Amino acid sequence: MTNKKTPAVLVLGDGTTFPGYAFGAEGEVLGEAVFTTAMTGYQETMTDPSYHRQIVVMTAPQIGNTGWNDEDDESRNKQIWVAGLVIRDLAKRVSSWRADRSLEEEMANQGIIGIRGVDTRTVVRHLRSRGSIAAGLFSGEAARDDVDTLVAKVNAQPDMAGADLAGEVTTAQPYTVEPRGEKGFTVVAYDMGIKTATPRHFADRGIETIVVPANTPFEKVAEYKPDGVFISNGPGDPATADEMVAATREVIRHEIPLFGICFGNQILGRALGMETYKLKFGHRGVNVPVKNHLTGKIDITSQNHGFALKGKAGETFDTEFGPAVVTHTCLNDDVVEGVALENGMAYSVQYHPESAAGPHDANPLFEQFIELMTTHSPNNK
Repeated sequence: MTNKKTPAVLVLGDGTTFPGYAFGAEGEVLGEAVFTTAMTGYQETMTDPSYHRQIVVMTAPQIGNTGWNDEDDESRNKQIWVAGLVIRDLAKRVSSWRADRSLEEEMANQGIIGIRGVDTRTVVRHLRSRGSIAAGLFSGEAARDDVDTLVAKVNAQPDMAGADLAGEVTTAQPYTVEPRGEKGFTVVAYDMGIKTATPRHFADRGIETIVVPANTPFEKVAEYKPDGVFISNGPGDPATADEMVAATREVIRHEIPLFGICFGNQILGRALGMETYKLKFGHRGVNVPVKNHLTGKIDITSQNHGFALKGKAGETFDTEFGPAVVTHTCLNDDVVEGVALENGMAYSVQYHPESAAGPHDANPLFEQFIELMTTHSPNNK
């Protein structure tokens, strides 16, 4: 850990400021201030493309204990996607045998700005009351401007509502993740900001995964002759994802098994005629309780989303493709956490069953997808 104390400040769009000290890179960065309640997994969080353009406040009081390794990144190119990081205490030393370097070293290498020495409890209480808000991190020379100038910079940035960000994080070209062992199925995965753990889960189950860019037309997807289609997590406002909604509707219309998570849940919901909205401060953490209203089972889940579907627990509604149902809701606030066609051909959840980082309660959703492809793959007809 560096011993120098370069001044830094977190500035919110409402004029609230939180002083501290710089770590990682120095300079300035803008984004939306959000918080995560996860006690572990900061590396997975920071490399999750779903956090693109967000300044993440960590509620855990000490960050950096486990350093940084070359195995746990969740972006394929090992890129840190958070815009900036806000923490209370930076660990003085790394204490994990898996670490290759420190968190601060990796942030400096990738040009990621951080601020330490902040009372993050106060920041989180403010965000819970005010909601996620435009923010900026300023350190070194960038922190010398007067507050009014910094607030003006913060508020000049584009709003997260209406932001179409999937195109900024998706792969440029299709690529294939081969199965481990004997191949059982081929899945086309739409990369809306996919985490590397998801194709890895598929590979462990004998699934070949062909990852394609966001908004790939259905006609191109059909050329791969998939047994199923997967729609990943990702950043941005689902209300902007009209091309993905159209492609999803074609997948359903052609009776190809469909599974979506996080952003994919919102896309499936829209394809079924549901509306989306922006949550006040979102769900970000690895301990969020979700109830499955079809089975009565409760899972502790990993989540990262600022938008959600409008609906009620267990609600059944008509769609062009037959009846659909709200399958899951959050026990904290009743937010919709899953939808499905009643015939089982398409289903999705708002949380992260790949558990990187997070609990493993939702892993059986992958087995559900395999069972669906086993009985309904178009290649079996």
